[in-house]
Amino acid sequence: MAKQNPRTLSLLSKIKSVTFVSLIPLIFITSTQLSSIRLDNFHFYYRHLDFDSTWLIMIVLSVVPMLSIVYFLSRPRPVYLVNFACYKPDNACKCTKKALLDLSRGWGTFNEESLEFQKKLLEKSGLGDDTYLPEALLRVPCNPCFTESRKEIEVLMFGAIDDLFAKTEIKVKEIGIVIVNCGLFNPTPSLSATVVNRFKLRSDVLSYNLAGMGCSAGVISIDLAKNLLRVHKNTCALVVSVEAGSTNWYLGNERSMLVSNCVFRIGGAAILLSNKRSDKSRSKYRLSHTVRTNKGGNDKSFDCVRLREDSEGKIGISLSKDLMVVAGDALRANMTALGPLVLPLSEKLTFLGTLIAKKVFKVDKLKPYVPNFKLAFEHFCIHAGGRGVLDAVHKNLTLTDWLMEPSRMTLYRFGNTSSTSIWYELAYIEAKGRVKKGDRVWQIAFGSGFKCNSVVWKALRNVNPAQEMNAWTDEIHLFPVDIPN
Repeated sequence: MAKQNPRTLSLLSKIKSVTFVSLIPLIFITSTQLSSIRLDNFHFYYRHLDFDSTWLIMIVLSVVPMLSIVYFLSRPRPVYLVNFACYKPDNACKCTKKALLDLSRGWGTFNEESLEFQKKLLEKSGLGDDTYLPEALLRVPCNPCFTESRKEIEVLMFGAIDDLFAKTEIKVKEIGIVIVNCGLFNPTPSLSATVVNRFKLRSDVLSYNLAGMGCSAGVISIDLAKNLLRVHKNTCALVVSVEAGSTNWYLGNERSMLVSNCVFRIGGAAILLSNKRSDKSRSKYRLSHTVRTNKGGNDKSFDCVRLREDSEGKIGISLSKDLMVVAGDALRANMTALGPLVLPLSEKLTFLGTLIAKKVFKVDKLKPYVPNFKLAFEHFCIHAGGRGVLDAVHKNLTLTDWLMEPSRMTLYRFGNTSSTSIWYELAYIEAKGRVKKGDRVWQIAFGSGFKCNSVVWKALRNVNPAQEMNAWTDEIHLFPVDIPN
C-alpha cells in the first residue's frame, strides 16, 4: 500500500484536532448533566423520553468516546532529540590567521592585492586563532583533491557519529532513517550510503543524501526527519551535518570569491531523533516547530551565493554584494511565518495593530513593528555565517549580548562551519549549564538558494554539563572572550 504524503497526514491531523476541540463543549455539557443524575432518576427519564431523544443520547454517548479514541491514536507522535555530538578536530588541524596568510602566500596562486584583501577580511572576520582547516590545505603546495576531500569528510562524519553513539549507547538496529547533508562534496556512493556501510546499518534503513543546499541544510535535514518520523512509527533517525573545506577552496583572485576562504572552516555534527515515547525520559529536547522559507523564485536571491568558475576557470563560492539585503528579506519572511506559532498573544495583537494602521489607515510614518522574540525563546542559535550576519540579526531583533554570545563565540572558536554551526552553538549553551527544563531554543540558519530556515526545541530536562562531554567542555571556562572590532 502506498504511504500518504507527510503534508497530507499533517492536514488530516489538523482536521482531527479541530473536530475534537469543537466537541469539547458537547462533552462537557453531557458529562455535567450525567453527573447530576441519580440512579433512581433513570427510570423516570426513560419513561418520559421519546424515541428520537433516546437515540440522540445513545449516539452522543457512542460517538464522543469513539472520536476521542481516534484523536489520541492518530495524532502526530512527538519527535524527541535524544542527544547530539559535535566533532572537535585534532589540534594538528588548527590554523591561526597569520598561518593561513603564510600558507596562502606559499601556495603561489594569489597576487599581492588578494593577499592584502584577505588579511583585512581576517582581521575583521570575528574568527580567532584556533579554528580548523583540513589537512590538505595545511601543506605547501596544497592538495585539495577528491581523495583528500573524502578522507576529510569521513573523519568529520565518523568522529561525530562515534561520539553520539557513545553518549546514547544506541544499537544500530534501532536506526531506521539516515539523513546526511553536505553542501559542496557529493561523491558516489553517497555520503549517506557511506554511513550505512561504515556502521553496518540494517538493510531496510531509509537513507537520504542532501547536497548543494548550503548552510541551512542542517535545519532542512531536521525537517525531513520530522516528516519521516511522523510516518514511520517506533524508530530513530540519525541526522549528520558536515561540510568539505578542501575541494572548493578558492585559489584565484576575484574578491567576491575570496571571502569564503576567510570565514569557512571544517566541522561535523550528528543528531539522534526518535519518535518512541519510551525515549522521552532520556531525551534532551522535544521538537516544537520547523519553518522553512525559500526565496529562490527571485533571481537576486537565487544568485547571491553561487559555486562557480572565475575568468581563469578556478572554482569557488561567489558571494554577492546583495547578500545582506537578501538575508534580511528572507529572515523577515521566516519570522512572519514563525511568529504566530511562538509569540505570546500580546505581541501578536501589537503586530496586528501596527499592520492595520499601515495598510488600512495608511499611517506611513509608523515604523514596522518587530515582535519581541525574546518573549518566545530563552536561547538563540543563529548561524555563525560571519560577523556582518550576526551584527545584523543582533540589531534587528534587539538581542542582548548574552543571547548573542553562543553564536559569536562559535564563530570565534570554530569559524563558519556551515550547517553544523547551530549545533556548536547549542553545545556552547549546554556547556555553560544554561539549559533548564522548559527552556525554548530557536535555531535559525541561512543558506544558498536563498533560504532561511528555523527549528524550535523545548528542553525536557535540565542539562548538566558535568555529566557529559562536548566540543566545548575542556575550554568552556575560557569563554566568553572580547572580540576586537
